[in-house]
Amino acid sequence: MALSFRQSEILELARAEGKVVVEELAVRFDVTLQTIRRDLAELAEAGHLDRVHGGAVARTGVSNIAWERRRGMNEGAKLAIARSCAALIPDNSSLILNIGTTTEAVAQALLQHRNLTVVTNNMNVANILAASSTCEVVLAGGTLRRSDFGLVGELTTQFLAQFKVDFAVIGCSAVDEDGDILDFDLAEVRVSKAILRQARQKFLVTDSSKFGRSAPARLASLVDLDAVFTDQPLSPRLAELCAGSGTELHLAG
Repeated sequence: MALSFRQSEILELARAEGKVVVEELAVRFDVTLQTIRRDLAELAEAGHLDRVHGGAVARTGVSNIAWERRRGMNEGAKLAIARSCAALIPDNSSLILNIGTTTEAVAQALLQHRNLTVVTNNMNVANILAASSTCEVVLAGGTLRRSDFGLVGELTTQFLAQFKVDFAVIGCSAVDEDGDILDFDLAEVRVSKAILRQARQKFLVTDSSKFGRSAPARLASLVDLDAVFTDQPLSPRLAELCAGSGTELHLAG
């Protein structure tokens, strides 16, 4: 389909920020909500976007967005989410952080904590926390994934099985409307499942652009978690799912 100027702008915004919101687009372009919804429906029908509650997200297919691009997407939301999560992690505790730009933001937010033991398969997290003189950093072995400096594979999974920590803090690529937490790489999913098994409390940190997206590999469900940290209210269906399972929802402002 031939895109209008407004639709082209909407598509660029979605690709740059991960998600676009109907109300914000209506204000930006000075048009009605119905006009924006029609634009999003046409873009979705053409295969450019996926519709989600309240807006749309860029379609990513079966491979994730490049790490460098993901790092700059929704940066403000990730920082707020990270601060909200870090506030519930006390000094003198142990945790595992997995691969992801939001977990890297959590590592940054933990720099003022004291006497943490942090296990990670994310070399970026290890480099961030190396700046803390009181934080013990334990880096997993495994196969290096050069695209994002994550360590994955059977060796990583076996290494993580040696620990029992207070908190697991994981990110993800997508959360669908059934509450399933999804990712693109089966090797990474196996590692993240191992991380959840080895933690007393399980936290998910993810910005709102991940909700309503799709990815081919299932990691867990929202009902398996103790808390979710995000930046926008969940859809009624997901909010009800969390409430029914006792999964706490923390909205970072």
